[in-house]
Amino acid sequence: MSTLTTPHIDVHRGSDRMKTRVPWLDSRHSFSFGEHYDPDNTHHGLLLVNNEDVVLPGEGFETHPHRDMEIVTWVLSGSLVHQDSLGHAGVIYPGLAQRMSAGSGILHSEKNDSWRLSAGTAHDEPVHFVQMWVVPDEPGIEPGYQQLEVDDELAGGGLVTVASGLPQYRDRTAIAIASSHSAMHVARMLDQQTTEVRLPEAPYLHVFVARGEVEMEGVGTLYEGDAVRLARSGGQRITAHMPAEILVWEMHARLGGQ
Repeated sequence: MSTLTTPHIDVHRGSDRMKTRVPWLDSRHSFSFGEHYDPDNTHHGLLLVNNEDVVLPGEGFETHPHRDMEIVTWVLSGSLVHQDSLGHAGVIYPGLAQRMSAGSGILHSEKNDSWRLSAGTAHDEPVHFVQMWVVPDEPGIEPGYQQLEVDDELAGGGLVTVASGLPQYRDRTAIAIASSHSAMHVARMLDQQTTEVRLPEAPYLHVFVARGEVEMEGVGTLYEGDAVRLARSGGQRITAHMPAEILVWEMHARLGGQ
């Protein structure tokens, strides 16, 4: 169990995030990333990276290395091409869960897929996605890749367990991660009706409003790009009166120990 003994809720507004902007990329960082370093904002629980990226058509991240990290990518709009040094290649789109285990080392690239032809039509739009990194249980594991379509499950409007290493979700997890203390849930709040979900209870929770606007019990209104970090808490209701999408990390340990 965590050494924390009292509940704590910390709201981080989307407008306060660190930003990287180059001609082809608009990236917003929830935690320290790259040249943006804040010693007081390096992680929450086991979550080290929560980057929201918009990449222009025909652009993207060239081949680069990763190691000892579980990387989950969630596309909100557009499509993203993944290729890696293990021979995996695919297109990630909304409703497709994707995980890459960097393990002992892997090279990969990610590029906007909008120039591809589909049914004779060229797609020309930015790709908007959130990429999240959590720490694995141990270093040096065999690198790996997994993806699965979860669009049908999301249609119900409730929290869907998308990626998990927690044993309690083993039978209803779309993709597995090598972190036995972590799980990521997604709720795609429905159109034209009030939708409500309840957060799991855990030593650490990270709630990110990827799209739309929601009301969180005990917090108030959260807007697109806002995040809430909770410690020794959970069970709060989140309600949407408009289309919205939230990403929830449930973590039962923190970086540096339980």
